[in-house]
Amino acid sequence: MHILFIADPLDHFKIYKDTTFAMMREAAARQHEIYACGPGDLAWQGSRVEARVTHIRLTGDAHAWYEELESKVLALSDFDAILMRKDPPFDMEYVTSTWLLEVAERAGAKVFNKPQAIRDHSEKVAIAEFPQFMPTTLVTRDEKRLRAFHAEHGDIILKPLDGMGGTGVFRITPEGMNLGSVIETLSENGRRSVMAQRFIPEISAGDKRILVIAGEVVPYSLARIPQGGEVRGNLAAGGLGKAQPLTPRDREIARELGPRLWARGLLLVGLDAIGDYLTEINVTSPTCFQEITQQTGFDVAKMFIDALERAV
Repeated sequence: MHILFIADPLDHFKIYKDTTFAMMREAAARQHEIYACGPGDLAWQGSRVEARVTHIRLTGDAHAWYEELESKVLALSDFDAILMRKDPPFDMEYVTSTWLLEVAERAGAKVFNKPQAIRDHSEKVAIAEFPQFMPTTLVTRDEKRLRAFHAEHGDIILKPLDGMGGTGVFRITPEGMNLGSVIETLSENGRRSVMAQRFIPEISAGDKRILVIAGEVVPYSLARIPQGGEVRGNLAAGGLGKAQPLTPRDREIARELGPRLWARGLLLVGLDAIGDYLTEINVTSPTCFQEITQQTGFDVAKMFIDALERAV
């Protein structure tokens, strides 16, 4: 197959842990042809969406890990599969990319995850579809409601709806230290909605990333454990990643959500759970392939490329 990866710049990859690199490596091992571009390389004119893409070869070198073979403009419909792997922020440029990819789909391109499904599933708010699994949650820009939520629950988490990697996540304990300042900052004085959730003490055991591929769950999660007094377990915030077998509750959540999300065109989903609670549904560029494989021996990238080949 000819596979196009739409991603951040290749020279920014940390290949010892990057999931997109793990996908590329497995695809290349099967003799698939690898191409790469960024969202800024997409262009639409008439019925054709095209991109300036770079055909690359993986070298096996840990430093100069790829070689550029050729750069040219191709229609997206020329590829057998397109993987949208651009990291957030999910801003208007990201939304525009999903619109362009939908035009390409109408011309025959096969895009994973499906652009409409990415756009329709807010990584924070999508849990509202599954209230049986989610913690007590409020989304609002109203300061009075946020203060009332804190007064009722005492120990809460406040976070922006468009953050990633733990950015902008605050814990407000019962004494309410800095509550007003945090609300003003996150809501931009009432101009942006904020998510509030009851604090889940099981965060001390980790914020679990549960991977679901084509509706089937990977048998291990990666528990991202907060370090050094942090409340955030995100690896980007210094959390320690520990792979572990799924709990019965993890499997229950994955069995309920996996097939439904795959039916909507979400080939790869990262479910985040703390204790028994579903806290986020990640659909843009879920990660943790390499950490799980390195610690357990379960080859997540192989499972993913198997599923991609079947889907194509």
